[in-house]
Amino acid sequence: MAVALVALVALATRPAAAASPSLGQLNSELGQQQARQSSLTASIDSLDSVISSLSSQIALVQSREAAVAAALAADRVELARVQVELTAEQALLVKLRRRLAAAQALLERQLVSAYESQPPDLISVVLEARGFDDLLEQLNFLARAEDEQQTLITVTRTAKAQAAQAARRLAALEQTVRQVAEATELRARALAGMNALLVSRQAALRNARAAQQAALAASRAQAHALRGQIATVEAQQAAAAAAAAAAAAAQRAADANPIALGPTGGSGGWAIPYAIVLCESGGQNLPPNSAGASGYYQIIPSTWQLFGDSGPAAYLAPKSEQDAVAARIWNGGAGASNWVCAGIVGIH
Repeated sequence: MAVALVALVALATRPAAAASPSLGQLNSELGQQQARQSSLTASIDSLDSVISSLSSQIALVQSREAAVAAALAADRVELARVQVELTAEQALLVKLRRRLAAAQALLERQLVSAYESQPPDLISVVLEARGFDDLLEQLNFLARAEDEQQTLITVTRTAKAQAAQAARRLAALEQTVRQVAEATELRARALAGMNALLVSRQAALRNARAAQQAALAASRAQAHALRGQIATVEAQQAAAAAAAAAAAAAQRAADANPIALGPTGGSGGWAIPYAIVLCESGGQNLPPNSAGASGYYQIIPSTWQLFGDSGPAAYLAPKSEQDAVAARIWNGGAGASNWVCAGIVGIH
């Protein structure tokens, strides 16, 4: 019996010894992942701050770009208006030049004709007139004709000078407006280039942030998996420690009361392998534990009732009845998974 108990204790403690280095490695890897998560979180926060600042700069540049675009449109409208007025003044100037040339030519012809013809003497004019009124009318007509020609030439020259002055003023205004429009267009192109650069930089930062967020999510998932592995190893170690404690308790009970333990080894006197019984209850008819399991085979009430025996709990029934229920649960080994200790002692 002592040999069997020693073997059981060795079997129960072997997984814990093998798992200890793995647990340390898992904890180390978990620490590395937590440090990586802290670094990635700080980097993501920094990128968020830079991206937010860039968003403000982009909004400012875009508002300035819109204002410059509106100013450029207004400048182009003004330039078009000035160009229309300049074209009209230039056309008027050409027309006035032609009119002045025609008036000057007519006056020249009149002067030449008057110079080449014999000037009428007073007697001829008086004799040919049909009266005094007719004489006055002829004299007034000649004077008016000459005055009208002079007036036409004067008015035409004045209009020509005014048109030329307007054309010069409009040409200067056109040059000024064109320069303003060109300067505004340069500002618009500069702002558009600045906006494109800021947007490109923001997109690059967002891509970097997305990559770091993906890395952070992967690190968190890996840390979660490591915690699960650590919990599993710790549970295995705790179970192994519990099995070792149960084996030690069984050894002490066997030393104190050898007959109560029944046969040693095999399954003689027990419905399932003795090693499992020893691990579960130490061969004692134990009262319910925190999970409600009781008796020699540590059967919980729901399982006890499921496999068809009387009474609310296993420990209240005689051993023969507990043997029968345990045999049905064991079912030739098919139900070994119903006992945690089966896995601990290596029986499946």
